Amino acid sequence: MKIEDVKNICVLGCGIMGSGIVQLCAGLGYNTTFYEISDEIVKRSMERIRGSLSRAVEKGKMTKEQLEATMAKIKGTTNLKEAAANADIVIEAIPENLELKKKTWKQLDEICPKHTIFASNTSSLMITDQASATKRPEKFIGMHFFNPAHVMKLVEIIRGAVTSDETYKVIHDLAVKMGKVPVEAKDGPGFFTTRFICYTVAEIIRLLELGIAGVKEIDTMVRLGFGWPMGPFVLADFVGLDTIYHVLEYCYNETGNPAYKPPMLLRKMVIAGYIGDPRQKPGSRGGFYEYFNVPREQ
Repeated sequence: MKIEDVKNICVLGCGIMGSGIVQLCAGLGYNTTFYEISDEIVKRSMERIRGSLSRAVEKGKMTKEQLEATMAKIKGTTNLKEAAANADIVIEAIPENLELKKKTWKQLDEICPKHTIFASNTSSLMITDQASATKRPEKFIGMHFFNPAHVMKLVEIIRGAVTSDETYKVIHDLAVKMGKVPVEAKDGPGFFTTRFICYTVAEIIRLLELGIAGVKEIDTMVRLGFGWPMGPFVLADFVGLDTIYHVLEYCYNETGNPAYKPPMLLRKMVIAGYIGDPRQKPGSRGGFYEYFNVPREQ
């Protein structure tokens, strides 16, 4: 299969990351179906996508006609078979739970046509491990977007142990069509980007634990001293402290490297319900800024 043969794309999961991917696919004219676990979430996801496109119209980046044409290409469903039965590519953006992903891939292996490519948006779970749940490991690949998916340029592409060159070429070309910059990384826990950022954030949290500097002070120093667009604690709160904790735990368990052992402060915060910025993580008691009672910039 070549990129020219792709007509239908299925996206599994339509949260903040998944909705951005859906928007990208539909914007290219692909028939885009997404799967979610409830009708309420399907409705909320459609509203999120329309809201994002409406902001693009307000900024003059697209017309109202283009907005409606994009929305017409999107269909949400709670029926996995309906979502994926005709898909040429399935892009998965469900929670970072290996057993859940493998169970879902096994179901899809029975539902999807033989030519369908499976692409996981996982930020940490090994592609070879996920692919082992299917009978098509040569058509399995990692396609790691960055949040927000419809804005961030980088897409990290990860081959599994037996991913074919054809599969890599299709996903590489799809990323280019989306206006992204695809960069290949090798398979392994966390690949490159996630291991790098989680290792860095974990050490920064340890420095906070030691009292070297406070939340606001560290964020300011990293922004002004190293040119980060946002401080590490703003970033961690945005990504989700529960997500960072589980990624660190996974990398630590897989590699045995103590650098990835989740800091005790992070563990305590997650257990207590401080899992990130409430604007990004509904139901959260807050993130580092709320936990340490530091005013958050709006």
